[in-house]
Amino acid sequence: MIVHVLSSFGVGGQERVALDLAAGQVRRGHRVAVVSLAPLPDGPLAPEFAAAGVAVHTIPKRATGVDPTLVPRLAWRFRKLGADVVHTHNPLPLIYGAPAAKLVGAAAIHTKHGANPSSMRNKLLRQQAARFVDVFAAVSDTTASQARQLRDVAPERLVVVPNGIRLERFRPDAAARAEIRLQLGIPASARVVGTVGRADEFKNQTLLIAAMAPLLADDVRLVLVGDGPARGALEAAVAALPEPRFAHVLGRRMDVDRLLPAFDVFALSSKTEGLPLVIPEAMAAGLPVVSTSVGGIPDVIEDGVTGILCPVDEDALRAGLLAMIRDPARAGRMGAKAREVSLALYSADRMLDDYIALYERARSR
Repeated sequence: MIVHVLSSFGVGGQERVALDLAAGQVRRGHRVAVVSLAPLPDGPLAPEFAAAGVAVHTIPKRATGVDPTLVPRLAWRFRKLGADVVHTHNPLPLIYGAPAAKLVGAAAIHTKHGANPSSMRNKLLRQQAARFVDVFAAVSDTTASQARQLRDVAPERLVVVPNGIRLERFRPDAAARAEIRLQLGIPASARVVGTVGRADEFKNQTLLIAAMAPLLADDVRLVLVGDGPARGALEAAVAALPEPRFAHVLGRRMDVDRLLPAFDVFALSSKTEGLPLVIPEAMAAGLPVVSTSVGGIPDVIEDGVTGILCPVDEDALRAGLLAMIRDPARAGRMGAKAREVSLALYSADRMLDDYIALYERARSR
């Protein structure tokens, strides 16, 4: 029995990686469960886990600070499930899930999906919990470097496993492109810059709005997909534009695979990242990527080949976007190369093989 532990069933990169991983493990004949530490009502991915044949459980963290009851409650559930492998994703599940795994004799695997900025107390709790981990996986070389710098785990337990996605869902799609543009009132000939991600200070979408502001016109549009604590700030920034109707704030959408083909350029303005799943998705859809050069993104995007990398700077981001808007032929060549790279390196099957091998290695210990 493989048990994945998540902070919540919200729509985020780590949750979607876990969903694809768990679904693939079910298809290969493994018994798989997923546990969320968020209180009910939880996020929208729980039904998707269930539809994939994954047993869904909620064991909420009760206290606002440290919850001393959570480790024994998780251990009781792991024992009841017959857990052989417990796979935690990001800090909170690591802090509580890894020691609970050891209490029941299960192998403990952890995946670090990003920089995970936090308080000193949280950092110390993560370091203590990592002592119970058999294998500590980072999603990119940059994320692994961050783990070493922060002393997240003993170096001999650290490995790199790049994220993978179910690429068959992401591809250029002329019918979806026409349908989505019609729904949004975007001209068929317009150049569309789009982004998808949680609306928060780290994704930094307000920088993208500022960079695009002087470029927007009837034939140059911006589409922002995602929800979160900064949603209000995004809507306010769009409302303050000279022509707000040229920017489209869609909120959370569950049809990202149909939205991406409606874009011409994918943009990311993050302050920090791990290996954001949406980048290989956008690449698989045939889009060039213009992104800030943070976290694991330079490990995925080859500057000038599959996209354009820039510092976290409004003028630099605008220059990269303008280059793609003004030269559709170059953008098309980059998008075609991006799709080729994504299909070769970021498949869910490759990720699945890598993690199954890690599970076997951990259990042999």
